[in-house]
Amino acid sequence: MRGQTIFLYLGFKSRTLITVSIIEDDKHYREGLEDLINNSGEFTVLHSYADAEQALPHIIQYPPGIAIVDIKLPGKKNGVDLIYDIRTQAPEVQCMVCSFYSDNESVFNALRNGASGYILKDSMPQEIIDSLKELHSGGAPMSRYIAKKVINTFTEKQSLPKLSELSERENEILQSLSTGLAVKEVAAKLYISVHTVTKHLKNIYTKLHVNNRIEAVNRLNHLR
Repeated sequence: MRGQTIFLYLGFKSRTLITVSIIEDDKHYREGLEDLINNSGEFTVLHSYADAEQALPHIIQYPPGIAIVDIKLPGKKNGVDLIYDIRTQAPEVQCMVCSFYSDNESVFNALRNGASGYILKDSMPQEIIDSLKELHSGGAPMSRYIAKKVINTFTEKQSLPKLSELSERENEILQSLSTGLAVKEVAAKLYISVHTVTKHLKNIYTKLHVNNRIEAVNRLNHLR
């Protein structure tokens, strides 16, 4: 059944409950979420899973309205990878991260892969329910700390000078080099390989008609 909802009959009244699947390896936290959601009166837990490998085929066959996904999961597939697979194979399922992990890599990779919300596990119970409501209504719920991180990163990128000749990624690499980072450090910062950075550098030199990184950085510095 696609996009499952559950109807609760109370006398002559009926209420449609939004279904939620939970992918969380911490048994105690998972059971706590189950109790919280099932007692909310608006949502109900369709299924719960301890790992991505168990969850994915079942979610594809029996999609919930919302999937709550932890980032760190046992097995070969983490939460970020699972979100991508869910959004690719069951795009009607909305994904919300609930995790202790708040580093840039986890946050932005999850959002890039299709997460529509990102809350932290220290959120109060009512915050979790409110986040589910917001997500179901078309919003993008985020814990305050995560929202601030996203806004700050966006603001920083917007304020940096850019060369129109270069792509977005090439500008990112050149901007990072201009702060004194080595190629290896740039690769780590942008979560790409050293080989990829080197390949982009060659393209940068060609587009800017320069011979080395110093000349390329100087071109960028003229915009500051």
